[in-house]
This record gives sequence, structure tokens and C-alpha cells, in this order.
Amino acid sequence: QVQLVESGGGLVQAGGSLRLSCAASGRTFGAATMGWFRQAPGKEREFVAAISLAGGSRYYADCVMGRFTISRDNAKNTVYLQMNSLKPEDTAVYYCAARVGSSYYYTDLRGYDYWGQGTQVTVSS
Repeated sequence: QVQLVESGGGLVQAGGSLRLSCAASGRTFGAATMGWFRQAPGKEREFVAAISLAGGSRYYADCVMGRFTISRDNAKNTVYLQMNSLKPEDTAVYYCAARVGSSYYYTDLRGYDYWGQGTQVTVSS
């Protein structure tokens, strides 16, 4: 079992930055690929970024490439999402997710076994 708790969301002006954190409990964190997804009002939940078990591989959605950075600290059971150059279209609830083993592609939310409750990010223009 893995429990995930996100923090760090808030209101920021366009061009600003935020850093989201996701604290995980449970001994499987080190065996889990971690991902960030987001869901804007009226839209489907979409993939943002993912990071492999040891952090050696990172994946990003095209719309955040070059602006967002995913990282993890396995000693602290925490994954981060540094978001720079934020745009109004980045406004959404951001969810942290963990996958222990799945045949779905890492961008597919169906492959993730555990989810946090989400944290709101609002970017004003």
C-alpha cells in the first residue's frame, strides 16, 4: 500500500513558479514509478510527468517540456514537480500517482495504482 499526499499548490501569476511535493507512505515507494497528472475543469485527467524508480528516466508531456521538472528523493519518500514559466492553461488540480507494475504506458493513468487527493494550481493572467 502507498498513501500519497500532495502539497504546494496555490495561486500564482503567469510567468511565476511553484513547486509541488508529494509525500508517500509505505515501503513500496522505492519500487514505484511516480507520476504527476492534472485535471482542468471540464477536461479529462492528463499526464504531466513521470520519473522512474531511481530517477534515472524522466518523461514529460509536450506542453510542459522545458518548463516543468520532476524529481524524487527516495530517502524522504517524496516526489516533486518544479513548475516554472507557468501559464493560465496550466490551471488545474494536480495529482500525484504511483505505479508498482503495469503493462500500460507510463502516460496512461490506468497504469497507476495509487493516487493522492490533488492540489489546486491556479495561474492568473
